[in-house]
Amino acid sequence: MIHLETRRLVLRDYTPEDEEEYYQLKSDEGAMGRYQQDIMMHSREESDREFAGVLADGKKPDRTFYFLRVEEKGTGRQLGSVGYTVAERLPVGKLVHAGYFYFPACWGQGFGTEAMKEVIRFAFEEDGVYRVSTGCLAENKGSERIMQKCGMIKEAERPGWTWHEGQMKTRLEYRLLREEYEWMRGRSQK
Repeated sequence: MIHLETRRLVLRDYTPEDEEEYYQLKSDEGAMGRYQQDIMMHSREESDREFAGVLADGKKPDRTFYFLRVEEKGTGRQLGSVGYTVAERLPVGKLVHAGYFYFPACWGQGFGTEAMKEVIRFAFEEDGVYRVSTGCLAENKGSERIMQKCGMIKEAERPGWTWHEGQMKTRLEYRLLREEYEWMRGRSQK
């Protein structure tokens, strides 16, 4: 079971007791409706099926779903979710797609950056990840700032890439390789 801590946060695997709060987050119009419509839950049944899969995957030795509940240290209040999905396993390590989503009341307080930095550390230092990639719509400046503050490198700007809110929009892609992470970590320790 994964349990990580930062100065203000606890990031941990979901447990059966989190089922209701998982549904509340994944069905929240503010957290999911604007930029995460493709993974938003629209019914309790849909959420319950997904949550059962999350719990089952977390028990596997070769799990693929590493999204963690983000909660406020001390209060246990759920703020959002952060993590990654394993896309491929290669001899050099795992290639993963990362992401995050938070209740709007938590935006702009640095929680997303704090949590993502810890997930990146865990991925490279404890989980054998070689490449972390993620992205967002170009208009989602808050999400892009999280990627930048975590030291991720912009790989692509894809105009007319994603259908969103009735029109084609630009998607930005970011990445971080293990050697890039290690170089950044080495610089920060000097």
